[in-house]
Order: sequence, then structure tokens, then C-alpha cells
Amino acid sequence: MKTRTLLSALALAAAGALALSACSSGGAATGSQGTELEGLKGDIGAKDFSEQFILAHLTSQLLNAHGAETVANTKLVGSANVRQALENDEFLGYWEYTGTSWITYNGNTEPVKGEEAQFEATKEADAANGIAWLDPAPLNNTYAFAIRADKAKELGVKTLSDVAALPVEEQTFCVESEFSTRDDGWPGLKAAYGIDVPDSNVALLDTGVIYTATQKGDDCNFGEVFQTDGRIPALDLVVMEDDLQFFPAYQGAFTLKQSTLDEYPEIADVLGLLTPLLTTEQMQKLNALVDVDGEDPEDVATDWLTEQGLI
Repeated sequence: MKTRTLLSALALAAAGALALSACSSGGAATGSQGTELEGLKGDIGAKDFSEQFILAHLTSQLLNAHGAETVANTKLVGSANVRQALENDEFLGYWEYTGTSWITYNGNTEPVKGEEAQFEATKEADAANGIAWLDPAPLNNTYAFAIRADKAKELGVKTLSDVAALPVEEQTFCVESEFSTRDDGWPGLKAAYGIDVPDSNVALLDTGVIYTATQKGDDCNFGEVFQTDGRIPALDLVVMEDDLQFFPAYQGAFTLKQSTLDEYPEIADVLGLLTPLLTTEQMQKLNALVDVDGEDPEDVATDWLTEQGLI
């Protein structure tokens, strides 16, 4: 009996230790880093593509690790709808791009040269709308043209000026329909670089198809891409430098109502732990996990924040 009693006591002690261990592990898994954002509640919005989904989950999880109660809302479609949701207080905040706000929401037709200057101009313009911009990430999800690496080496091209100097038969392009008519798209690009090619040299394709078409090289040598897209490195494409700085900067930053920031100024400090890490190259890698490898954006966000020691 004494032996059985002793074994039972040992078993209970072991169970207790396991329970304590489980509680400890659970706490670590939730990644509680502080309580300075206690009381902050709401939805973190996103536009309808992978990068935005990832950014929304990164933001929501990091804020929650500091006491907030937020969820990533990835249900809306269209930039204008997401911006409207912020203005209507349906979203606590979301990640926006400087070029989009400057041109689309603030009605400017000409971009400001240089990322920093563009950010400051956009921040000032939106301050009049009651919307605050936190410090921007290094990432720049602007338009670009890419070509497969081996073809770039064969043609000896590194910049868009190099592309414009090629024989006309090598100047073949894949673009999406919207880009083909935008002032900051194909018409403006041709004028800025002096590109003069017949319509037969330009193929209009869906955005997703452009990447694979560019990699194959049958429809075009140069495909219109977004610089942070994970398919660029995955397909061994090389981005041409916009040496005349034609394209607007599309630097990413978290936007929210100024009134929210006034009430919870700690938001800026918390997201300041994340923002500097989000370079164009890093965003390409995270996007590739979703767009190339098929992983879930929420899981990608959790894994990366954990790797960085942020949760």
C-alpha cells in the first residue's frame, strides 16, 4: 500500500509539473510581450492580395502580443473599399502604399521623386484627412519590369534605359490591361524612356500570367511586375532598374486614424519593432511562401514573428 501511495504521489507531482510546463508553453506560444495596448480593439484591414494578408496578420498578432484584441480582416476587395472602411471606423488600420494614397486618394497626377520625399508629401496630405502614417517599411512595392536572368545577361540589360536602347525586335512586353492605360503605367513609361514599339510587341495578360509568360519568354522578354512579388526570385527573374525614377514610390506603411493614434500612441512603438525588418527582399520571401509554396498567410505571419522573437 505504501508503495502504491508513493507511486500515486509521484504521479500527481509529475502531472502537476507537466501542467505547469504546459501553462508556461502556452504563455510563450501566445507571445505576450506587454500590456501597453490593453483596451485597443478592432479589425486590421487588408486589400485582396497575399502581401496585404500577410501584413494584416503580422500587425494583428504583434499588437495582440502587447495587450490589444484585434483580428485580421481580409474579406474586402478593392483598395477604395479598404480605405473607406478605415475612414468609416470599420477598420482600426491597414497597410497602405504611398503612391496609391498620393495619386488615387489625394488626387495628384504626378509622383514626388524619391521615396522619402514621396512619403513625407503623402503623410502631410493625409493628415488633412485625419489619417496618420506611421514610419514606413523599407519595402517598395512599385511597378517594375523584369526579364529572365539568362536573357538579361544575353542582352546586357540592367536598366530601363538599356531596354529602350535595344533593337525593336527585342523590346517585347507583357503588361496587364489596367497598366496599359494608366498615366503612371505604359503610356507614361514609353514617353519617359522614348520607347517606340508597335502594338504587336505588347501582349495584354492577366497579372498572374505575366510572371510565367516572362519566365518562358515566348510572349515577351519584359514583363510588368510588382517589386515585392515572391515569384520574381522563384522564377529567376531580374528586375530592371528604373534609372529615370519614372514609377512612383509605393512604400508600405501602417495607416490609422489620428484620433486612434492619439489615444494609443504606443501603437507606433510596437509596430516600430516590425516595420524596419520589412525590406523588399524580405517581403519577396514571405510572399513566395504564400504565392509559390501555397502556405497560409496567417501561418506565415506567426512563424516569422516567432523566428524574429517578436511574439
